[in-house]
Amino acid sequence: MLTGVAALWGAATGLLVPRAAYRFSVPPGEPWRDACPAGHPLTGPARAWLGTARCGGCAQGAVAEVRTGAPGAAPPGDTPPPGDTSPPTPRYAPHRLAPVVSALACAALAWATGTRPELAAWLLLAPVAVLLASIDHRVHRLPDGLTLPAAGAAAVLLGLAALLPEHAGSWLSALLGGLVLGAFYLLLFLINPSGMGFGDVKLALSLGTVLGWYGWAVVFAGGFAGFLFGAVYGAALVALRRAGRRTGIPFGPFMIAGAFLGLLFGGLAA
Repeated sequence: MLTGVAALWGAATGLLVPRAAYRFSVPPGEPWRDACPAGHPLTGPARAWLGTARCGGCAQGAVAEVRTGAPGAAPPGDTPPPGDTSPPTPRYAPHRLAPVVSALACAALAWATGTRPELAAWLLLAPVAVLLASIDHRVHRLPDGLTLPAAGAAAVLLGLAALLPEHAGSWLSALLGGLVLGAFYLLLFLINPSGMGFGDVKLALSLGTVLGWYGWAVVFAGGFAGFLFGAVYGAALVALRRAGRRTGIPFGPFMIAGAFLGLLFGGLAA
């Protein structure tokens, strides 16, 4: 039952990921998007950051089309007019798997952690991790507005979990894990700034914190798994001639995948 409830939570929160990922997925220096791919202004709670992928204007246009049989509010700019060779306006499609990924991740974390209090922290942070992975995959950036609050939230949530009975980790170890993994990524960034983004350094703070909850072995396992996943992916791209040796790849999703594997290992071992 716990695993099922966690999966439902992941699916529900994952439905909110596509809109936020779409708004955040812009090149550096550009403002966050405030209109849907069809050009309708986005509205909703939290200054329109929360909401389903389809905006109200698109939904009304679809209803009008069904009722009248005529095209609804077909948006200008959604699809280029005939003869226009410019690329189409970005859509939500790359983020549509977010509810499925979030549901599976939350279910797996609940299965590995059980009823221990740290599970609440994992379930709250998992949708944010899916959001960050989605953005980095799309535009190769990790926004400060997500990475830094995530690090603070991880520290606070685990501090609260440490006050509850039957927890299986150490808050001090979690804080040290975040500092150590963050410092390690900072060192890599200073050695080779072109091969490691500073957003990865900030992401390492939160990942090191959650991994450190279960001890240093989990920090090492989760951190190593992230590098392993990234190396395998890069080697596969080179082997398939879809990238060169100097081609940049988004590393955030692999860091998150490695941390996820480390949490499963730590939860089961605890």
